[in-house]
Amino acid sequence: MTSPTGESLSRLAWRRLRKNKGAVIGMIVLGIMIVMAIAAPFITPFDPSTQILEYSVKPAGFHGKVIYKKNLADPNVPSILAVSSYEEVGDSVFYRDPAGEPYRVARSTLVGTDPHEYYSEPLFLLGTDRFGRDLFTRLVYGMRVSLSVGLISESIALAIGIFLGALAGYYRGWADDVIMWMVNVVWSFPTILLVVAFSVILGKGYWQTFVAIGISSWVDIARIVRGQFFSIREQEYVEATRALGFGSMRTIFRHMLPNAAGPIIVLSTAGFATAIIAEASLSFIGLGVQPPTPSWGQMIKDGYGYIALGTNWGMTLFPSLSMAIGVLVLNVFGDGLRDALDPKTSQR
Repeated sequence: MTSPTGESLSRLAWRRLRKNKGAVIGMIVLGIMIVMAIAAPFITPFDPSTQILEYSVKPAGFHGKVIYKKNLADPNVPSILAVSSYEEVGDSVFYRDPAGEPYRVARSTLVGTDPHEYYSEPLFLLGTDRFGRDLFTRLVYGMRVSLSVGLISESIALAIGIFLGALAGYYRGWADDVIMWMVNVVWSFPTILLVVAFSVILGKGYWQTFVAIGISSWVDIARIVRGQFFSIREQEYVEATRALGFGSMRTIFRHMLPNAAGPIIVLSTAGFATAIIAEASLSFIGLGVQPPTPSWGQMIKDGYGYIALGTNWGMTLFPSLSMAIGVLVLNVFGDGLRDALDPKTSQR
């Protein structure tokens, strides 16, 4: 499909989008978040479930001293011993823990044979939580959870909303009446209340969270698709598909749906942001992703009590700020995408 100037609409939309500085910044920040989530095992110093109880509730920028010991239960995740000092004596390593208590460990049980292998001084960039888990590590892995739940749940909502909205807009009549009755019933309940209800029915867990959010968030998409199909249905090329004997499903999904893609894409970015907030809300009240899997909502719940004490505010601030940035860039990018895809805009 091309514009009146002969330029393809996709290239025209991309050129318009690049001129929107806010949308470009949002797209870049979103891209960085996606890369960080994918590369989480390579950019974080610990496993998100690793606990160093001696380093519980440490401030941002804290430097630790640890010795890595072989873990027979899981060779890929070594045990971590917090130390204040250590000394090699023969086949043993004598060390003192942060409280000053002396201990001895055989060198054969440590990871590697050289101090450069079994000893390090890790930086806890954002500090630690009450279990001594690295906040930066859990923040990045929580980003992975939030983005994946947002993507999967919005995909479920898109699949349901597009299918029902397309049927209502194409067939009209009794099909439209039945589907719109379903839409109005679901619409009468607050979305977050539906999400909570489905979470209780499906149970707590990772996949239950995105299913609950997805099947509660399709009504907006169905209404938009229905409205778009009402106008597209009368276009000449749709009449041509009927004259050529094409089936209704082919007409709907191969010819009509691509021409309604613009509003759907824009709406899906807003739905993505809403899904992130919904997932955090469920995890905050204990109905979403379950510990020890890191989640921004769970991290906020773990740290909000310290705000009242006036200490360790970063335990709540860092995940809250991450979620705010994620939602903001998605909304800004969605607004820019809407302007770029709007054929009525005069921006060139």
